[in-house]
Amino acid sequence: MHAARRRTPPTRAVDDADAGGPGHTRTDASFDTTAAFDAHAGALLGFAVNAVRDRSVAEDCVQEVFLRAWRARERFDADRATERTWLFAIARNVIADALRQRARMPRIGSDAELEEITAGEADPLERLALVEALARLSDAHREAVVAVHLHGRTYRELAEATGVPVATWRTRAYHALRALRGHLEQTEDDDARA
Repeated sequence: MHAARRRTPPTRAVDDADAGGPGHTRTDASFDTTAAFDAHAGALLGFAVNAVRDRSVAEDCVQEVFLRAWRARERFDADRATERTWLFAIARNVIADALRQRARMPRIGSDAELEEITAGEADPLERLALVEALARLSDAHREAVVAVHLHGRTYRELAEATGVPVATWRTRAYHALRALRGHLEQTEDDDARA
């Protein structure tokens, strides 16, 4: 995974009408939607597809992310967050909205089909938080968590397949789980305050 690089967008002087009166000038960080799309659309699409499990809905979510970013471009502050962080925060909200909307849609089917449906899946917002937490891990840590805890591979299997020592895989998994736990707890705290 590429490290998010902090890019300070160019500033522009705002004329008197925009700045709040004569003699008052300020500088705003400009947000280049086209450049941001070129740089981050692929990562956002992957994030959305993992969260909603439907490519067309994910594409709609990415489009909505950039529409909201464009509308809020004057509020973008490069001192508070990178473009990527800001866009992923918007994406999280858009995806949550899409999941809520999908949950409200009635399911249409025959009685037999409806009876075969198992009891509800895990909360989609919890799944979204987990996907977001996994996306924040380094490639090595994410690989360890996915291989061991999702695919059920042993540390020895991983060591034999990759040539990386068993102890290294154990350490990566330990630190990855610690980071995941911290992020998920932070997300719960943020949601509780909202």
